[in-house]
Amino acid sequence: MQIGPYTIDPPVLLAPMAGVTDKPFRMLVKRLGAGLCVSEMTTSDPRFWTTSKSLHRMDHQGEPAPISVQLAGTDPLVLAEAARYNVDHGAQIIDINMGCPAKKVCNVWAGSALMQNEPLVAQILEAVVNAVDVPVTLKFRTGWDAEHRNAPAIARIAEESGIAAIAIHGRTRDQQYRGEAEYHTIAQVKAERSIPVIANGDINSPQKAAEVLRYTGADAVMIGRAAQGRPWLPGQIAAYLQHGTLIPDPSPLQVRDILLEHLDRLHEFYGELSGVRIARKHLGWYAKDHPHAAEFRARVNRVEEAALQRRLTADYFETLADAA
Repeated sequence: MQIGPYTIDPPVLLAPMAGVTDKPFRMLVKRLGAGLCVSEMTTSDPRFWTTSKSLHRMDHQGEPAPISVQLAGTDPLVLAEAARYNVDHGAQIIDINMGCPAKKVCNVWAGSALMQNEPLVAQILEAVVNAVDVPVTLKFRTGWDAEHRNAPAIARIAEESGIAAIAIHGRTRDQQYRGEAEYHTIAQVKAERSIPVIANGDINSPQKAAEVLRYTGADAVMIGRAAQGRPWLPGQIAAYLQHGTLIPDPSPLQVRDILLEHLDRLHEFYGELSGVRIARKHLGWYAKDHPHAAEFRARVNRVEEAALQRRLTADYFETLADAA
């Protein structure tokens, strides 16, 4: 799949997820086989660009190209300036968020709330596309609610505005993440538009990815929540789509090594105290569905030292290996 000058190969993308797809996680998922990893949502409001959170989100030093940065906001001129600022700080693709269903985002008319105002959507997309010399992509949902599935209209506006590719989550905003994703709307958009279309929503296995691509005709798939605690999943999907190869899940010792790499990146990136605390949710996801996961989480979540967090994690997965 082509996004401007960038060939996304394999056509398997990691979705932007606030608080999840930070630089350490993106670099790990990319190393394990994803074609593109989109940054977590970054504010377009310049008042917050110097906060610790924003500075971490805009740190792309050493990150493999292409670097895709997602922006959220409601004002065309502010978003355009934010796009320029992020390009100056390393972004090679700008992604605009019109898919986030969170109340705190929608209550200020950002994220998926923008889908209710198609003229404003056009103004935002045109302003950002005209502001930067890098490709601009758009992520949105099938609509605001079941009675207003206007993804085809948004897709038309996106193509006419010069958007390089679109990613569609197969749910409306009011569904949040409940129920099952539907792919008919994505298939309709793909049939009507000539720009690349990326299918997103409930893609949690290589077989499901292949099924969604066949049904929608989409150019790529985007993996979100299913990659939490499974950073190898996009690589497994890529292998299946390219060669029909089903790569087994990693063994407990392989998971140990991947997770220790992840912990080291988190501790280095955020500093020991913040890194240890941010790592806790990832440890819960990695341990999910394994024996004695609750006991492991209860113990490791009390730890404040990086070395001890690392040792407890290694011990847990080595115990799983011994019991296998």
